[in-house]
Amino acid sequence: MEPTTQPPHVVILGAGFGGLAAARALARAPVRITLVDRSNHHLFQPLLYQVATAGLSPADIAAPVRSILRRQRNVQVLMGEVTGVDRASKRVLLANDVGPSFLEYDYLVVATGARHAYFGRDDWEPYAPGLKTVEDATEIRRRILSAFESAEFASDPAEVRRWLTFVIVGAGPTGVELAGAIAELARRALAEDFRTIDPRSTRVLLVEGGPRVLGALPETMGRKAEGELARLGVEVLKNARVTDVNERGVTVGDQTIEAGTVLWAAGVRASPAGRWLGAPVDRVGKVHVLADCSLPDNPEIFVIGDAAHYEHGGEQLPGVAPVAMQQGRYVARVIGARARGYESPGPFRYVDKGDLATVGRLYAVGAYKNVFFSGLIGWLVWAVVHVYYLASLRNRVVVLLQWAWAYVTYQRGARLIVGHAPPPPPPRPSKREPAPATSALTPARPPAPAALLTPPRERPAPSPMADGGARPAAP
Repeated sequence: MEPTTQPPHVVILGAGFGGLAAARALARAPVRITLVDRSNHHLFQPLLYQVATAGLSPADIAAPVRSILRRQRNVQVLMGEVTGVDRASKRVLLANDVGPSFLEYDYLVVATGARHAYFGRDDWEPYAPGLKTVEDATEIRRRILSAFESAEFASDPAEVRRWLTFVIVGAGPTGVELAGAIAELARRALAEDFRTIDPRSTRVLLVEGGPRVLGALPETMGRKAEGELARLGVEVLKNARVTDVNERGVTVGDQTIEAGTVLWAAGVRASPAGRWLGAPVDRVGKVHVLADCSLPDNPEIFVIGDAAHYEHGGEQLPGVAPVAMQQGRYVARVIGARARGYESPGPFRYVDKGDLATVGRLYAVGAYKNVFFSGLIGWLVWAVVHVYYLASLRNRVVVLLQWAWAYVTYQRGARLIVGHAPPPPPPRPSKREPAPATSALTPARPPAPAALLTPPRERPAPSPMADGGARPAAP
């Protein structure tokens, strides 16, 4: 590399597991780093389901990126929105009204993650939110807790049953964890808090299109998880395809299930990184990369984590935290070697650290190579791994204290209904009437559930007798 007046500039897009690992691993490298993210915090996604089910608060599993990297002097953190990448001029384009509209780079690391996908039915999203961000978690928590409040107000027994029915689509780690947590919330934490309804009559259904739950784990562990779900009262529907989602519930095959709350955990799609880069992508938008995680024609651009399609041993690596973290550290070694004028390391090799999933109180299943574990031992392994990889000491201490409190009291410490339902999208056109004209950029979308459109403060005041309460693999 030709000498320059300044060290090479490394721009990292995304402060998730991969981006943060890359930034930290470059601490001693002779480079300047700019880390860009549209939020100001690093989120520990494997515990996000506990925020969604009122077990933890968002601040318990998130930490400000600036605080995490405050002692690393070669890093500048910017909160901004990326709109594209100009590969010809080596610039990252930003949507910014108060500063520069682009960042020049010598090396670019794209670690922008993924979002939930609806397999071409994005009109289902208003009715079945997914779980990827803090905003997603607090919205799901609002819907879950509001469903019990709505059931307390309802006078029609059919409406009570509908509000006390929860459907989770997708039986991967996120779906299993959500189903178990909602069942425990209803049967334990909320059991004595209402006067008109009995939360213990809550119905929780887990819908899976495949033949078993937790398909990434060995079949034995999937059966154990299914047995524990049954003990918690969760109904598992396997080989069941969702054909419609609307304000009243879901349709599974030819069966309509009326439900007040539907949650989506069935699939993901990559960030717009492939569109920014103009690079080949797979069917879910992941960018195809070479053995060193770089683009074929741009060795200075790396794509890692959920945004990358990387094949190892003939199989695509899963979208889990260990993959992103290991790729982030590997890419940092490649960049560090090039910046020093050394030979780059060999191709990336993923070290599989196993898979874990928790299923309710003090029960988890997991596998590491040929070692399987379940029950309390599985939960202890799961707890140690997750606490260890939290971003800060404060997060570790707070999470341990919250878990201890929940274990002793069976209570949830974050049962706050905050925020308001989003405005309803345009209604679906009637089958007997022509669809209204819509912009090509703003397609018509179905309405949000009617009962969720009224914020809690606008509902009638409760009676004096009412007492309502307000994935993942091992990193």
